Amino acid sequence: MNFEKPKDKGLIMAARYAFMPNKLRYCGGDNNSEIFNYVTHHTSDNGLKELLEEFATMFPYLKLIADANKIVDPFNERVVEAYWIGNDLLKNVDMNDFYRHMLDKQQLKKKLPPKLLEKIFGKIPLGAKPHHSWHVLNISRQTGQYSMDYVLKTIEKCRIGWGRIKEIKKQSTGLVSTVIITHKPIEISDNKFVLGNEIDQEVWLEFNKQSFVDQIKIGDFVSVHWDWVCDFLTKEQVVNLNKWTIHNLNLVNQ
Repeated sequence: MNFEKPKDKGLIMAARYAFMPNKLRYCGGDNNSEIFNYVTHHTSDNGLKELLEEFATMFPYLKLIADANKIVDPFNERVVEAYWIGNDLLKNVDMNDFYRHMLDKQQLKKKLPPKLLEKIFGKIPLGAKPHHSWHVLNISRQTGQYSMDYVLKTIEKCRIGWGRIKEIKKQSTGLVSTVIITHKPIEISDNKFVLGNEIDQEVWLEFNKQSFVDQIKIGDFVSVHWDWVCDFLTKEQVVNLNKWTIHNLNLVNQ
């Protein structure tokens, strides 16, 4: 693998969030080691782009956001941020284009029965946008194959969470080290999904003494996907991630 200095930070950002579901075999090809190496080396090339284009859910969403904002590269940093974290680019996605995307690119007719399909499409006029939490909350939970408890646990791990670093565990157990974050989990209250009160949660920071975040310290805000620390978050990103998560919680409860 020939590493080059990253020409587009968007590729690395996309890889940060794609890594753990790929490692767990939920998305993309069998490429988690390569993706991990790209991120930990802070490098990118066409090889990484090709790996990320294999993600059948993420990549079409990125193309939708890019096209709506007349941005040529789906891996533009702002486009990737819009999907995983949330920003103003989401507002420019046309309702009809989003409908066609869900029908054609996400192939919901093959995944959901007609009644649930109608319910999902009914959320689009209410303000649905192509944010990752939209898919996690409004699509993933609608399969009807699992108990509510299982669905809640899956949603909590699959959505992009965030929290403030409370404790750094310097001592590694085997090949893994962890940190404690304070964050608000998704819970069920009065049969609705809500953000609960802050709790402490232990999440993974390192594999083989390599991490996606360098020089982490107490008080830093970080994002988490499938219990893995993905990136540092700015205050603006924390606000946006909170905003779009609550937006999609409200939609799923309607």
